Amino acid sequence: MKVFVIGANGHVGRLTSQLLSERGNEVVAGIRKPEQAAFFEDHDIKTAHVDLLGSPEELAVTLDGFEAVIFTAGSGGKTGDDMTLMVDLDGAVKSMQAAQIAGVKRYVMVSALWAENRNRWNKTIRPYYAAKFYADDWLRHRTNLTYTIVEPGTLTFDQGTGKISTDGIEGGSIAREDVASTIAAALEQPQTSNKTIPIITGETPISEALKNF
Repeated sequence: MKVFVIGANGHVGRLTSQLLSERGNEVVAGIRKPEQAAFFEDHDIKTAHVDLLGSPEELAVTLDGFEAVIFTAGSGGKTGDDMTLMVDLDGAVKSMQAAQIAGVKRYVMVSALWAENRNRWNKTIRPYYAAKFYADDWLRHRTNLTYTIVEPGTLTFDQGTGKISTDGIEGGSIAREDVASTIAAALEQPQTSNKTIPIITGETPISEALKNF
């Protein structure tokens, strides 16, 4: 599959790009700065410039010919709420619009656990959750993309276990490596289409856990 990863230079983005490439996919890593290319070049992964502050039409040119788009981008904790709005919300929506213009059919969004439930939002980062809420809602209801929304719990740098939990979740964490593995597995398993999948570290192998969707 020909896959474009938006936000590829983030931790989850790097892991996802590597994993998809290792599984035989043709991966292009979307990056913001030329100096970010070195990591991907070392792993024989092509790169392309992405500006989420630009227009959907400009981004669509870059996405032309791809079968799937993965959105892992985020403004990061060092920026203000204004950039959360412009990247995590508007940038995400523009990437969806661009995907549709380019004829991309498959779209995977990395969101956050309970993003769709305001009563469960982390109060210290409510603008981030609000951005995820509205971006996810746009993906579900205002596009014709075949989507999967992956909702990880608190992200850690622990080594991945290859096992997750997807139901009865009341909170928890998950290794970034396992988030990347879930994204890769979701692309391969058609039953994850048009589904929202909450994930934390668990006891069920990822591919088996996704069979329940």
